[in-house]
Amino acid sequence: MLDQLSAKLQDVFKQLRGYGKLSEQNVADACRQIRMTLLEADVHFSVAKELVESVRARALGAEVLESITPGQQMIKIFHDELVKCLGEPEPLLSGSPLKILLCGLQGSGKTTTAGKLAVWLSKQGRNPFLVAADLQRPAAITQLEALGKQAGVPVFARHGTGDPVRVVRDGLDAAQTQGRQPVIVDTAGRLDMDDALLEELAKIREEVKPQEILFVADAALGQKSVDIVMRFKERVPLTGLILTRLDGDARGGAAISMRHVTGLPIKFIGVGEKLDQLEALDAGRLAGRILGMGDIVGLVEKAQEVFDMQSAEHLEEKLRRQTLDMQDFLLQIQQMKKLGSMENLLGMIPGIPKVADSSKLDARLRQTEAIILSMTPQERRKPDLLNARRRQRIARGSGTTVTAVNELLLQFQGMKKMMKNKGKMKQMLARMGM
Repeated sequence: MLDQLSAKLQDVFKQLRGYGKLSEQNVADACRQIRMTLLEADVHFSVAKELVESVRARALGAEVLESITPGQQMIKIFHDELVKCLGEPEPLLSGSPLKILLCGLQGSGKTTTAGKLAVWLSKQGRNPFLVAADLQRPAAITQLEALGKQAGVPVFARHGTGDPVRVVRDGLDAAQTQGRQPVIVDTAGRLDMDDALLEELAKIREEVKPQEILFVADAALGQKSVDIVMRFKERVPLTGLILTRLDGDARGGAAISMRHVTGLPIKFIGVGEKLDQLEALDAGRLAGRILGMGDIVGLVEKAQEVFDMQSAEHLEEKLRRQTLDMQDFLLQIQQMKKLGSMENLLGMIPGIPKVADSSKLDARLRQTEAIILSMTPQERRKPDLLNARRRQRIARGSGTTVTAVNELLLQFQGMKKMMKNKGKMKQMLARMGM
């Protein structure tokens, strides 16, 4: 996520940390590099200029120049100013029933975002309801129905009709009958803005009377996304933004520029393709990840959502007894995969350096899972049964090689040996009264 911007900013601050004391010239040079980095990342020029000027003004004071750790102070100042630029988090507006209208151009991930938002609201203890009002794209209704089924959220749809206003009206009635809200309305998009799109949206808005009109923007488009939002805002009273595909945006221009240029709060960010990979914006956490500070709070929250307490206690007991088997190993891999890609996970841990090709780590996890799934239940419980013949069968079944199978078994044995040594160490410390 925002890899290019993050890497270059970290290089600038790494140089600053090397100085025992900063001079005004050091600060000026650093600010010039930061500005160039922001512009290369497709940050709006006015945003880059204002952000750097704010950093420079604070950095030239005693707070930095007379500090014992000036490099760290400079990072803190940039972090604080970046948080201001991204904007404080703003919750969804209240209303009973709460009605949310999603709009945007075609291809921005609007329909998928509707499903993700429904999942996010479900986690908050709400009972969302989806209305498929995108009648322009043939597959939109079917896609939303599939997403709703996957999320466990009802979807109101009318196949074979061309009147989105009537669909919305009937959908609102259905939501009220079922006692469900918030209501999320997925509207049609176009390849570009046109009068027909805006006229249709205006009619739907008049029917829905939504508290929230959220524009779904593709972060990967950078400055172009900012321009599109500004054009939409001139015609539609938008209340906020959802940035999609932030995980695929290496530059970060849209994320940093949106709030400052449009004046609209970024309410949610899409950080992956899965339905649970939508997050309410936390500017402090996002700024921390951009600067390589990680996001431990976010990582803990993800782990709490994914990991089952009963399974964790069972695993702890097996670790204590040193009876861990390949089935336990498989369950841990599957739970790790639910947390998201290794790139995102590593980015949330402070001090972890950037991995050159983190996709290889995800591929390695998938390979390990395939190998274990190709074992019989008995083989998973007792890996010692795996003779040469069985290993050949497992390699064929998993689409890997015997070498890969052997490497996994060696790693597993090494892990068990390490746990055994830890057990012995604990016993020795206990005898010593420690």
